[in-house]
Amino acid sequence: MRSLSLPEVSGFDEMLLPAGQVRSHYRSYHQWLLGQTGDVLMRKRKEAELRFHRVGITFNVYGEESGTERLIPFDTLPRIIPGDEWRRLEQGVIQRVRALNCFLHDIYHEQLIIRDGRVPAEQIFGNAQYQPCMQNVDLHNQIYSQISGVDLIRDGEGTWHVLEDNLRTPSGVSYMIENRRMMMRLFPELFSHQSVAPVEHYPSLLLETLQQGSVVANPSVVLLTPGRFNSAYFEHAFLAQQMGIELVEGADLFVKDGFVYMRTTAGPQRVDVIYRRIDDDYLDPLAFRADSMLGVPGLLSVYRQGNVVLANAVGTGVADDKSIYPYVPAMIRFYLDEEPMLANVPTWQCRKAEDLAYVLEHLSEMVVKEVHGAGGYGMLVGPAASAAEIESFRDRVRARPDNYIAQPTLSLSSCPVFVEQGIAPRHIDLRPFVLSGPDIRLVPGGLTRVAMTAGSLVVNSSQGGGTKDTWVLENAPC
Repeated sequence: MRSLSLPEVSGFDEMLLPAGQVRSHYRSYHQWLLGQTGDVLMRKRKEAELRFHRVGITFNVYGEESGTERLIPFDTLPRIIPGDEWRRLEQGVIQRVRALNCFLHDIYHEQLIIRDGRVPAEQIFGNAQYQPCMQNVDLHNQIYSQISGVDLIRDGEGTWHVLEDNLRTPSGVSYMIENRRMMMRLFPELFSHQSVAPVEHYPSLLLETLQQGSVVANPSVVLLTPGRFNSAYFEHAFLAQQMGIELVEGADLFVKDGFVYMRTTAGPQRVDVIYRRIDDDYLDPLAFRADSMLGVPGLLSVYRQGNVVLANAVGTGVADDKSIYPYVPAMIRFYLDEEPMLANVPTWQCRKAEDLAYVLEHLSEMVVKEVHGAGGYGMLVGPAASAAEIESFRDRVRARPDNYIAQPTLSLSSCPVFVEQGIAPRHIDLRPFVLSGPDIRLVPGGLTRVAMTAGSLVVNSSQGGGTKDTWVLENAPC
């Protein structure tokens, strides 16, 4: 039997203090962990992998030669957050999403924030995600992003920051739920001794939020997927099944007399709410990309008439663009008359000549991202890049400076992970999922993503990152 020992850590670790002592909210779990062996944890990990294979919890890693789907690595050591700390995070995330929804309504209506000079007009109207067809379209409750994912990180000092906002089709919530189910299956004794806040009710909250977006009594809700070849198809099928709604593709829907209908064996059935997991460009070939085979011809016309709800709304992408991210603190002050509870990461906008000069001089020290990029693609992590990679990226930034932002290379917090060699620290982030309706609600926790490679800062599943269960301890001390 292999005994376990805790690793030495540097920077901020979620479980261990710099001198090696265990943080108070981890003590109960730590005592349990000391009683385990590496062989036991390895056996549990293999059991989890087998179970995930059977259920079909996979993700396609783009760029892999095999082109096949694989399991997202799952770590059996939870990330634990004390209840008081979670409540502060929850308030900060709700504040941010509320301001972003105000911003989206404003830019498609009065545009007060532009007139006040808080956000440059060209940053909105020149943004590829801005949709002129949404101008003066009134949405129920003025909610544009019913489902938001806010990526949070802790720096080397333990301070929380918002890394980015995801308002288009944020993914990962199915892994949050399945990770919890797996942990309860593998380690039921842990949950009988600790008060871990539940997350399993997320699908019912999501369905309620979608229904509240419609003015129709007992609205019919469907989930629109691009199909089984999409990397997040498991999540689409999972959420539809959990909510008890139909999973549909574009060919299953059609427009007639100003409404959307679903083809069923019993005949056409009207659809009132579409939880769409398809980007704007592919939603309606009559309004956007004419070559799209994924959308529904005429859908935008029905939407603009108010006869169907799309979640999230068309045009939300302008608010989660990385070129807009630096202005979110200003949005909070402008719309809510409040100070931001959660800080942004310091950001240089390469479209500004002064910022560009600084970034080009310090490329080897910075993380540089495409403003429309996602999934960890199209970015440079300066300290981990070769001289040739840095020079190549320098040319790309010079050629299109408006396409990039840059941020300092923060020392992300670490958390213990069970690896082949035992327990080792790995960098992590956290994505809480925010549901916006008449009220804004979160389930406690979210998806903790893990950079499985030692020293790596890239946690994205599409880049080989893993996940772990996130526990919020009710009534736990900070």
